[in-house]
Amino acid sequence: MKILVVNPNISTSVTALIEAEARRTASIGTELVLRTAQRGVAYIETQFEALIAGAAIAEILAEEGPDADAVVVAAFGDPGLPGLKEILDVPVVGISEAALSTACLLGQRFAIVAISERIASWYRDCVERNGLISRLVSIRSLSSPLRGVDSVQQDFGAELVRLANAVVDDGADVVILAGAPLAGLAREVVDEIPVPVVDGISAGVAQAELLVRLSPRPARRGSAAPPSLKENSGLSEALRARLAGRSGSTAHAERG
Repeated sequence: MKILVVNPNISTSVTALIEAEARRTASIGTELVLRTAQRGVAYIETQFEALIAGAAIAEILAEEGPDADAVVVAAFGDPGLPGLKEILDVPVVGISEAALSTACLLGQRFAIVAISERIASWYRDCVERNGLISRLVSIRSLSSPLRGVDSVQQDFGAELVRLANAVVDDGADVVILAGAPLAGLAREVVDEIPVPVVDGISAGVAQAELLVRLSPRPARRGSAAPPSLKENSGLSEALRARLAGRSGSTAHAERG
């Protein structure tokens, strides 16, 4: 099994955090391929930044996605995810949807701990897009500026644990530590929080492996169906080939 894990921001140090947690989670025999966005921002906080990230991921998926058995989009908020699902015949999993799905299996109500106040509104929109807003208890976030996106765990570990316990007091049955910069933290603080703690990276890799084993049929209708082939301009060769290739496979399937 080959899983392509894409960091949608440009921070290679965060990719290293993602890779470490992904490798701790992956089954024996699973091949992990890590990639980092070549353009964009250090970490994504807003819808506009997510829009930029989605385009950067699309380029990577167009080039390498068809060779993978599944793809993990490794940024909470799942930038560009609905569109990315349209261009590949393999499962494309966002770490938000994976974390939310996992949390729902572990408890009735969940809460999210985030790394910045600005990011919280985007995360709330993500929960709503997944149809789970009624099960969200609260989102609590760090209020201090970040020294660096790759040092959040070291700089704010105690505060993140405090926030996690605060959302438990809010009524959460499960806590999601949100964002790739927090990858691996759940394993370290599991004994300091009295409810299950979900890591988006580990949830994403595990859910991707599960979907590969289930061998779902690629979508031919519905929201993840391929885009129709139409005149285009200014796209990379990889994107043009992916659009033509998936549109072509759809036409073949319909004729068959």
